[in-house]
Amino acid sequence: MNVDRLRPAVLALAAGALALVLTGCQGDGSAAGSAAPSAPAPTAAATTATPGDAPTTAPTTAAPVATPTVVPAAKTPAATKTSVPKTPAPKAPAPATPKPKVKDCVDSPPGPDDVDPDEFALYRIEELDPSTGKVNLVVQHGAWGCAPKDSDGGPFVVTGEESRWALDQAAYVTATNPIVTSAENQRIGVQELIDWVKAHPDSGLVFRYQVGNDGAIHQLEEVFTP
Repeated sequence: MNVDRLRPAVLALAAGALALVLTGCQGDGSAAGSAAPSAPAPTAAATTATPGDAPTTAPTTAAPVATPTVVPAAKTPAATKTSVPKTPAPKAPAPATPKPKVKDCVDSPPGPDDVDPDEFALYRIEELDPSTGKVNLVVQHGAWGCAPKDSDGGPFVVTGEESRWALDQAAYVTATNPIVTSAENQRIGVQELIDWVKAHPDSGLVFRYQVGNDGAIHQLEEVFTP
């Protein structure tokens, strides 16, 4: 075989084989590069802050779920027993100081303690100006004397000086014997009493009387004497 004739052919085949090998190597590198995993891009949270720079994104912190607080129901305070102060029973009023007791009868001239404050002996009547609406009774106070055994009643024994008491012209007046013919009191007018007393002065008939708010006598009742 001619060696010189084969050399150009061998060289051509070797060059082609080398080209194929190079081409294959380049293709394998691209594939390997594309198959390699790419590193993930750094996130804002993973980026290290440069000292002195404010963080651009604050880390998101999940708010804690609020746990419902169970508030115990307020206890109703037990009813407090209130002690009610006892009202003291009213004390019985102190007995009034008794007034001097008037004797049932007197054997001697009556003293101040014996005088009956509600009765007097009537002697005269003095008429006043009609505009006053009153008249004056000339009277004398006293007490009842003790009756003798053979008498139905004792006399009215006067004491002290005569005094004058105003009698209202509209007073309620009752009379018995001898002013009226009756042993029981009968209603008469003030003028009728004036007329009888004028006709029988100083008779000394005994009357029980009551005084009104104006100080004048508004009720006059004759006391029957046997």
